[in-house]
Amino acid sequence: MTEPNIQETEGVTAPGAVRVRRALLSVSDKRGIVDFAKGLSALGVELVSTGGTAKELMDAGLEVRTISDLTGFPEIMDGRVKTLHPKLHAGLLGVRSNEEHIKTAEEHDIEWVDLVCVNLYPFERTAASRGATEEEVVEQIDVGGPTMIRAAAKNHAFVGVVVKPESYDAVLSELEEFEGTLSMPTREALAADAFALTARYDTAIARWFSEKHDDFPQLFARAYEKVADLSYGENPHQRAAYYSEVGARMHVLSQVEQHHGKQLSYNNLLDLDSARQLISEFEVPACAIIKHNNPCGVALGATPLEAYDKAFAGDPLSAFGGVIALNRKVDKATAQKLVDQFVEVLIAPGYDEDAMAILTAKPNTRILEDGERRKPRVGEPAIRQLAGGLLVQDRDTGIEDRTEMEVVTARQPSEQEWSEMLFAWRVCKHVRSNAIVLANDLATIGIGAGQMSRVDSVRIAVDKARIGSLQGSALASDAFFPFADGPELAIAAGVSSIIQPGGSKRDREVVEAADKAGIAMVLTNRRHFRH
Repeated sequence: MTEPNIQETEGVTAPGAVRVRRALLSVSDKRGIVDFAKGLSALGVELVSTGGTAKELMDAGLEVRTISDLTGFPEIMDGRVKTLHPKLHAGLLGVRSNEEHIKTAEEHDIEWVDLVCVNLYPFERTAASRGATEEEVVEQIDVGGPTMIRAAAKNHAFVGVVVKPESYDAVLSELEEFEGTLSMPTREALAADAFALTARYDTAIARWFSEKHDDFPQLFARAYEKVADLSYGENPHQRAAYYSEVGARMHVLSQVEQHHGKQLSYNNLLDLDSARQLISEFEVPACAIIKHNNPCGVALGATPLEAYDKAFAGDPLSAFGGVIALNRKVDKATAQKLVDQFVEVLIAPGYDEDAMAILTAKPNTRILEDGERRKPRVGEPAIRQLAGGLLVQDRDTGIEDRTEMEVVTARQPSEQEWSEMLFAWRVCKHVRSNAIVLANDLATIGIGAGQMSRVDSVRIAVDKARIGSLQGSALASDAFFPFADGPELAIAAGVSSIIQPGGSKRDREVVEAADKAGIAMVLTNRRHFRH
């Protein structure tokens, strides 16, 4: 970096490298502030500060000028009013290449402030705290802080603004290297950080107020922050990054540690999200294998190994290169089976030491440990982006209880058939519609996904069931059958029980087909499309 033309703080000047002579420090998050202030002081910078920040700096032995001394006005109303004063904001906003601004500053004894270091009251943390009262949340709405930040960022041609402790070292290094000056590119970058911070802060406040009264407010305010750059998007020619929603209780990578393997890709994250959501449906040992954002094998078992074996057997061809999720710790026996296959991503709540030694023998397998125990906040909506807009809806959480369902055939399901149907119904919710799931022995044996007609999904599911007979298996459909042809195709293959929402004009024909074949049919009265 070469030092640009230096802007002096006396007289009429042009934007260039700002020589920092006076800095205002007022922070809620006091991490690193003492060391930052010491570095500024060592460069001859006058320190101006407020309230608790001033006390912390003074206790550290630093010479600090109070904001009241700068403005000639005391901090009042329990600190609610301390920096909202024209002498300060004129010192921040004055254009120092403007003769009239210079003259006005001289007439009113305005002192320029060259650097502002401010962060904000912890509104997000307080609003998210269990048991926080409305009064406590409102009190954490910062007014003076955002005003100072925006003023300094707007006037970045003459003022530097620092809003996060992570920036302190870089700012100090540049000041030390270039005799107390900050370059224009640095100030522009700091201004961008500043406006991003105030935008996020105001978004959190607007969201808190709006969601008190309306789940679908007129202005849908959300902020997102980058978690990671990705190697590429869905295809190599597309750039990509992953952002998490600010304020969300959890996200797809929250509390997830990668132990081994290549960088996660865009497609990996899509499949990982689907896998985590599906596996969360079950309390007993379960395994889900996801391929192209659809499950190709899901099973329950007495052990993780049994669950994996059954899930893999459901569609071994499609499982090649899939994302595998287990809801139990991976032991040595399970690892020995997993390593025999090509696995893109493996996620589980833990790994035995000898299991990890086996799995890491393959250099590219992405091995993730899921430490997340939280659930999404109740009422948190599902969001999808369209061209120029968003679709927002309630999440399709939970599953219908057996007591809410209706047996519509003459034959009642057996307890075993109920188990198979309810298992298939849970899986079906996570399959792209039109969705058909065939299940036997609490494992999927055939899945038809994403077809334009439901009967084609049935045909694909039956074709994928590579067992000799489907006798005794259950079928789940995410929406009603518009005709009897889908159930008839499944019945001919050996299906003995069907679970579906119902609601078709031809429900009677569909039920009659089931009665004619002597199978059991259950209506859930709720569909689970996943487009």
